[in-house]
Amino acid sequence: MSDLFPRLIDSLRAATGAEPAASGCGCQPSFRDNTLVVDATDCESQGELAASEACRRTVVDALTERDVERVQVEAGGVQRSYEDDAAALLVAAGRFVEAATFHDQRLADRARRDPLGACHEAVGRADAVAQIAAQTGLAVLAERADGYQNALSPFVGPTVSRWRVEEQPPPGATLVATRDLPTGATVRHYESSGAVPRYHLQPPERTLSEQALWLLDRAHGCLANGGPDGGSRAPARAVRRTISGPSQADVPVEEVASILTKHARGYGLLEDLFADQRLSDAFLTPPVVSNCLRVTVDGETMRTNVRLTASGVDALASRFRRESGRAFSRADPTLDATADIAGRRIRVAGVTEPTSAGTGFAFRAHDRAIWTLPKLVGNGTITPRAGALLSIAVERGAAVLIAGPRGAGKTTMLGALLWELPSAVRMVVIEDTPELPVEPLQTSGRDVQSLRVHEDSDELSAAETLRTALRLGDGALVVGEVRGEEAAVLYEAMRVGASSEAVLGTIHGDGAPAVFERVVSDLGVAASAFAATDLVVTLETADGSTRRVKRIEEVAAPTDDSVGREKPRFEPLFDRTDADLVGTGRINRGNSPVVDALSRPSESYADVQTELTARTRLLGELADRERFDTGTGPLSDRIHRTQETALGAGEAPRGTRPTTDQSVDNAPSGTEGEAE
Repeated sequence: MSDLFPRLIDSLRAATGAEPAASGCGCQPSFRDNTLVVDATDCESQGELAASEACRRTVVDALTERDVERVQVEAGGVQRSYEDDAAALLVAAGRFVEAATFHDQRLADRARRDPLGACHEAVGRADAVAQIAAQTGLAVLAERADGYQNALSPFVGPTVSRWRVEEQPPPGATLVATRDLPTGATVRHYESSGAVPRYHLQPPERTLSEQALWLLDRAHGCLANGGPDGGSRAPARAVRRTISGPSQADVPVEEVASILTKHARGYGLLEDLFADQRLSDAFLTPPVVSNCLRVTVDGETMRTNVRLTASGVDALASRFRRESGRAFSRADPTLDATADIAGRRIRVAGVTEPTSAGTGFAFRAHDRAIWTLPKLVGNGTITPRAGALLSIAVERGAAVLIAGPRGAGKTTMLGALLWELPSAVRMVVIEDTPELPVEPLQTSGRDVQSLRVHEDSDELSAAETLRTALRLGDGALVVGEVRGEEAAVLYEAMRVGASSEAVLGTIHGDGAPAVFERVVSDLGVAASAFAATDLVVTLETADGSTRRVKRIEEVAAPTDDSVGREKPRFEPLFDRTDADLVGTGRINRGNSPVVDALSRPSESYADVQTELTARTRLLGELADRERFDTGTGPLSDRIHRTQETALGAGEAPRGTRPTTDQSVDNAPSGTEGEAE
């Protein structure tokens, strides 16, 4: 009962608009560039502007002097950043107080601690203060506000972090799902009518006690000052060294150490985001400090409650520059690198001034799972019969380009086709960013030479790397992405037969004609040289998420185009309909020069068709049984082992048929939609 009378007095003063008695706010404001920095260490309310009228009064009083872009409050190892409408509301309140004091001292005093209430009173009047409320922008911002909890919702993070999260969900949003992540973070999905879905992240540090947050801040200071040593164990040792007194005996040391490691030695909240296996992409768009990070989850684009600070942008740029060994500056404003984040391989694309109005990043997760043709058949990327054709083509030394837009799965398809090369064939793989399954192939006993491309002046260019590859002996040549001057070297090697085995690569383009124009017009390859290509496999992204083969085309005998160039003809062997990827009938009619060229000296065209049917059946069976292993080698080896087993038992080999019978009726079960 002792505090009842003061509370009643404050209630009466609030009702009459009178200024309450001083409440002991200990916030110390100061200006730093375009930010009002508030040290709330000695404030009993910790500078929480949504909850404390006294703290609001301190901040609004400071903002009567000048405008800022954000208000940053620091206390107890936590930083709260008030930005966007929250900062604008506080700035508008400061303007209102300064201008309205001359006309109505009482209302101006109320606006210092209760700008929403003061604005509501002002706009109901027909005098100068109503005009001031409109002119300062306070009226518009107050109209959008739904109480202080939403109007002054900050982006929050521990002071050791360069990331900030908004704690309040979007006003009026509906909670759709909640999931816990392995890092201890929680994700909530919200939906609002007419708005982009919200991916709301609550990192584990948001559940730490005040003592744990204080300990985290002190341990970070210890680590930043050079001690203790111990490599990966240093954060945990710093936490233990900082503990003092029985009040901290119950602090979860391992959890605090893990969070410290994440922010001091790791990638911050990217570690939590990519711990979500359903999240494939993350985008930091300039200006990063005022744009929330966006993500792609299960193929759907979502806005998050996460932002990166200006120092965080610089730290990421510096780290990727250091770890990739590549320049990233105004002189070289793009970056392509990889990083291991949350146990996943992440491809990082960066851009900075002058190419971009600020520094931004795009992150894409590459699943560490080994993709094979059976697995791609199983998930619907390609049909068994189309996959069987590619298996034979790769095994027998065809030149195949995998085309499509960004994110369509070109690299995944290329990686799957590498397993179809004969086990004894040597591969030379050229990449600027490691994405192909080189290590798994080597572990399985394959001979794979990996070459990295660097465009920096002191490293090999793509064209020079390709020339080096051609001197490393016969074998299959694999180019991660054909996109520059190396194209001319590649096609010259294909034309003269410098590679004794398959030549495989990816390229941007929608279909064979578009790929031809890119190679000839943009990359400077002679039109006649393009005929060295055998197949162009085009992938697409359907419904924003499904990756699948759109078309397989063969490069046929050239004709002259309208400008007199010798342009190859492009004949589709498989094309996608509304129902599926289906054969065009060209192979079945015996009209495919590529299939004819795939026959060995002792084989006929019909023999290749028989092999195609056998592999189609095997692919379908492997996909049905979910046998996506790579240890048993390419399909050709499995087919031959099956046939040898059947012959040894005195049976006709399963999957074979007379070479004169290529009717649709003999298509393997479940593949009618792709038979020809």
